[in-house]
Amino acid sequence: MNPETIHLLDDEAGMRKALSRLLHAEGYQVRAFASPQEFLATCNAEEIDCLLLDVSMPELDGLELQRRLVRAGARFPIVFLTGHGDIPMTVRAVQAGAVDFLTKPLDETLLLRAVKRALKVAATQKQERDETARACACFSRLTPREREVMACVAAGKPNKLIAADLGTCEQTVKVHRGRVMEKMGAESLADLIHIADRLNMGRKAVVAQAGR
Repeated sequence: MNPETIHLLDDEAGMRKALSRLLHAEGYQVRAFASPQEFLATCNAEEIDCLLLDVSMPELDGLELQRRLVRAGARFPIVFLTGHGDIPMTVRAVQAGAVDFLTKPLDETLLLRAVKRALKVAATQKQERDETARACACFSRLTPREREVMACVAAGKPNKLIAADLGTCEQTVKVHRGRVMEKMGAESLADLIHIADRLNMGRKAVVAQAGR
């Protein structure tokens, strides 16, 4: 198993060196960057598990970089480092998805705890992305009528009402429903509803997609 890689962005050379040494000693790989421009030019957001990000940097500060990353769709966990943090700044960072906000000089124990917490968040996010990708692949194999049935089932409609809505008989709905359960890998109605919510962030989107 490859060691986890921590991305570090801080314009202070001494801080980069000290943190890199600490993280290497804990078994992590470290990619260190001296500027946001260098970071943005060389990093792929999908490969980042955790970013240690300095707040105060010339030209583009850490909070603005976070805003740009969020707007671009990046969702990896960030641990902020600052020499002069305040409560409003912390609140803004956390609301935008930061895992922690640490004040310099850094407490090594707190930093390592924050890193472990961030990596745990990253692992959870990756698992969710993988499960969503699998669900999308399964959904793509459904026929148009099976998608309609899935949408109705996920909305809580009984077979008899689904049959009336779709202009078919109840037995046909049961057959389609069984095929949907099999193709989607759902072992129960609760599983199917969970998959529908994962695919579409709610049942209304499932209905819209089924009608396409």
